[in-house]
Amino acid sequence: MASMPLVAPSILAADFSRLGEDVRKASEAGADYIHIDVMDGFFVPNITIGPSVVKSLRPHSKLPFISHLMIAHPQKHIEAFAESGSDIIEVHIEAEQEDLKATLKGIRNLGKKPGLAVNPPTPIELAFPYLRDIDVLLVMSVNPGWGGQKFMPEVLPKIHAAKSEMERLGGTVTVEIDGGITPETGEPAARAGADILAAGTSVFRAPDMADAIARLRACGSSKS
Repeated sequence: MASMPLVAPSILAADFSRLGEDVRKASEAGADYIHIDVMDGFFVPNITIGPSVVKSLRPHSKLPFISHLMIAHPQKHIEAFAESGSDIIEVHIEAEQEDLKATLKGIRNLGKKPGLAVNPPTPIELAFPYLRDIDVLLVMSVNPGWGGQKFMPEVLPKIHAAKSEMERLGGTVTVEIDGGITPETGEPAARAGADILAAGTSVFRAPDMADAIARLRACGSSKS
């Protein structure tokens, strides 16, 4: 049996009036990461938080923070998010930037793990030239911008394609999937090869957060 997926609760679905408390609860409930959606109102229509909020959340959890930058010109902001306490910084392949490889290298030079996010309409093959430059590949299973959207199963073949390409290159890549993740959608995602399940509503809106996280992790029990 393959290892079960790790779980990264997404604070986009948390109570913003008590973010620190919700992050602490998710950590104590068995989460493996905290996933932080950063939106600028330009790259995506929604606006969420900035590095100062990430810094304020850092004392509430010892878990690795994944800062998912859904922002234009991410190269201008990676230093601020590194200094805020982010451990993994994900940028979008679709975001406007002068040199994506330089952005990814800049994240690594700051002592953080670089990640690359790919939106549903984007062919996964466009990410192949960067697979050796990243630690995490984020496959979006909704169009980014708003929480609570419906999972798009048509993105699942991207996971196998990326892992096959990375294996051909002689390495491995951790794949995170984000968007509409529940125990029901997490199962096919884990079966497709997702290593990290980012889930917002199904964790933070659940009556029992620990049970919700355990159910997501159990999605890996059916992996072949």
